[in-house]
Amino acid sequence: MAELPRLNNVIRAWEEGKPAFTTFAQAEIETAVALSTSKFDGVVYEMEHNFWDARALRDAMQYMLNRRQIVQGGTLAPAVTPMVRIPPNGGEHNQWLAKQALDLGVYGVLWPHISTVDQAYNAVAACRYPRLKTAPLYQPAGIRGDGPTAAVRYWGLTQPEYYAKADVWPLDPKGEILVMLMIEDTQGIANLSDILKKVPGIGLILIGEGDLSQELGFPRQYEHPQVLDAMAHIVKTCREHKVAVGHPHVDAANVERILGEGYTFLMAAPVRSFTALDKGRQLAGRK
Repeated sequence: MAELPRLNNVIRAWEEGKPAFTTFAQAEIETAVALSTSKFDGVVYEMEHNFWDARALRDAMQYMLNRRQIVQGGTLAPAVTPMVRIPPNGGEHNQWLAKQALDLGVYGVLWPHISTVDQAYNAVAACRYPRLKTAPLYQPAGIRGDGPTAAVRYWGLTQPEYYAKADVWPLDPKGEILVMLMIEDTQGIANLSDILKKVPGIGLILIGEGDLSQELGFPRQYEHPQVLDAMAHIVKTCREHKVAVGHPHVDAANVERILGEGYTFLMAAPVRSFTALDKGRQLAGRK
């Protein structure tokens, strides 16, 4: 089988030694169309605090596909890689949500509220197909059910090609699926080193600074020294284990600091410009 090109643009950015720029977004058609031609490497559709709606996710993913981009880029992969944040894993072990999302063709699953090794193991296992214990890279043992028809079509591959690519990166260097875990509490911070040591296949740790700041007693005070210290500890731990770390609240005021601190997955708000509107109102004498 010929070597297939990299499909996941977030992974591509990292392999090229560059930080990846992404955003959270609603799973809506208009938003997907706007994002499809943006300069983001990827988008995480938000379905933790929104309703879990597989149909909305499917529609948004379809509108990420741009026919001119496909022809000019020579790849069926969207220019902006679609991923999804599912409802919390935790003790619920919501692997069925990951299965549905992966079967639609997402390239990454973001798992909120991961605090223990067991929860992290379940998250990675849910994104992998089962294999014999004698197979290479057996652990974490896959539990994903086999039903990839829609994903095969979305990725633009044959079924054998899809199976060869539908594993977690970087455990499988040719894999295209990102398992992203959110560390959002002090228990998760305390267990992070063990999580990264004992659970292979984790592609990203994203800091949930909102929930973390709540627990620390400084809700949404993202620049508070205690919040920043806790975040710095997460970054340090991820660096020690050579796992990418992400920041969920990036803007023009903090992006330089965040890059300097070693974050390589930066989530910025998809702000739409009102420059023409503002200038037009000014010229028309409207405030």
